[in-house]
Amino acid sequence: MRVHEPKRSRLRKVAAFVPDCAILFKRLLGDRRVPRWAKVVLAVAVGYLAIPFDLVPDFIPVLGQLDDALVVAGAVALVARAAGRDVVEELWPGSERGLRVVLALAR
Repeated sequence: MRVHEPKRSRLRKVAAFVPDCAILFKRLLGDRRVPRWAKVVLAVAVGYLAIPFDLVPDFIPVLGQLDDALVVAGAVALVARAAGRDVVEELWPGSERGLRVVLALAR
C-alpha cells in the first residue's frame, strides 16, 4: 500500500521541476555535444515559453499549461535523440524523479 505524500510536498516538487528544466535548457545550449540545429530548437522553445502569449492562453485551465509542457517535451526529445540521453542525464540538475519524467517525455 502506497502512502500518499502531502499536497504541499507534491506542489513543491512540481514547482521545482520548472526551474530544473530551465537550468537543463541553459546547460544544453552551452554544451558542445549538442548539435547546432538542436540548440536552435532549444532557443526557439525558450523563446516561445518566454513570450507572454501562447497558442492556448495560460488562463485556460489545464490546456493553457499543456502547450508549454508539449514544447518542453518536444525540445527535450529532439535533444535527447541528437546528443544522447546520457547528455541529458548528466546535465539534469534536479531530482531523480524529475529526471525520469524528463526522459519519459523524451520518448
